[in-house]
Amino acid sequence: MTTRFMAATAAACALVLACGGSSKTNLDGGGGSGGATEGGPGTSSGGGDSPPSSSSTSSGSTVGADETNGDDVNDDQNDDGPVFFDLGGFPDLPPATCGGKGGKGGGGTGAVELAYIWVANSQQNTISKINTETMEEEGRYMAKPANGDPSRTSVNLNGDVAVANRNGGIAKFWANPDDCNGPNTSSGGADIRAWDDEDCRAWFHELACGSNRPVAWTRGVWSDATCSYHSAKLWTVCDSQVLLLDGETGETEQTVMIDAGSYAYGGAADADGNFWGLNFGNSSEIFRVDHEDYTVLEFPLPNSVGAYGITVDQEGRPWVCSNGVARFNLDDSTWSEAPGVSSGGGCMTDGVSTIWHGNGASIVGIDTETLAVVHTIPVPQYTHGISIDFAGKVWGVQGSGSQAYRADPETNTVDTFTGLVGAYTYSDMTGFALSTAGGGGVPQN
Repeated sequence: MTTRFMAATAAACALVLACGGSSKTNLDGGGGSGGATEGGPGTSSGGGDSPPSSSSTSSGSTVGADETNGDDVNDDQNDDGPVFFDLGGFPDLPPATCGGKGGKGGGGTGAVELAYIWVANSQQNTISKINTETMEEEGRYMAKPANGDPSRTSVNLNGDVAVANRNGGIAKFWANPDDCNGPNTSSGGADIRAWDDEDCRAWFHELACGSNRPVAWTRGVWSDATCSYHSAKLWTVCDSQVLLLDGETGETEQTVMIDAGSYAYGGAADADGNFWGLNFGNSSEIFRVDHEDYTVLEFPLPNSVGAYGITVDQEGRPWVCSNGVARFNLDDSTWSEAPGVSSGGGCMTDGVSTIWHGNGASIVGIDTETLAVVHTIPVPQYTHGISIDFAGKVWGVQGSGSQAYRADPETNTVDTFTGLVGAYTYSDMTGFALSTAGGGGVPQN
């Protein structure tokens, strides 16, 4: 079979060739509710089940959703399908030649099919697969047979997604239909298949948790033979247990205990596969689980900023964000804080010099070294989740609402996707954060 893969940055411009994929088989691995109210300033109620649509406007103008069916797309889309760009290599990733045809996510002249953003529809127990180029929804999948309350999603470097259900349970879905177990799969927002009829679900790992929120892929190992990554692992947290799952089967490979009474809220992995998590339980802290020896290090959270979202930048430094942003400095285990410059849920860096975060009815870019606001993009509504796509566009997901916004930092143009149902996601929804995260090593005191 032939698989096409796309990656881009805002400065990318050269076309590359695609490479072949490999098929996989379905494996079911593994095998309460609870948690804090998760809203944010300016959030709105969930949308209905109408088919999704999208519209475009310059920032600052009123954005009206196109009330047509999900087949309508933006006027500026490429009708011939996704555009392929030369990324110029992910930091710290090995060259990938794939027999001279380019690589599926590797460095050098490799390309990656990470042309999707995966958004959890918490109120509907589903996740949406939205093409970041066309803004068409290409699939909507049940996250759990019932009562899942999905929130965080994480995308690996093959483009596949894992979603955590707050009420316990992790599901993995394949991005490429050629990898699925058969032809029976969702085609869009109005086509949600029954749990046992969805062929693009790779596996489901049942967990009995009061809270199952964080989910974060590791990079895995590049293979020229298959033109893909293999041996990727998946971090998640079930109450006071940090779990490392096999990415292919969903089975638990390692269990690491953290403090009793922990309430892990979010997580991210660095380039070396180490896991950084937020703990709002008995202690307010950021913690690190080493991927090699599974030792746990804990550090107090910043005082002036607070913490809600978490991400890792190109230097391997974790960031937290809530009422502003804060950078954890690995060389001395201190925080550099910028309170009040922004206010929202998730945040993500562009892999170069800017971290993006919501701030009321705008998305702001903050310099990762000076912590000064360097960019402001007005959007129609408060955005609780932030992600970057591989064309350099900044995505904001409305808190508990029906819309997602794609903002172009070069032009301040904002495109609107409509049709989500009580959406709530503020993790690495595209895989971009994983692709650009650095490996900063062990923090120094």
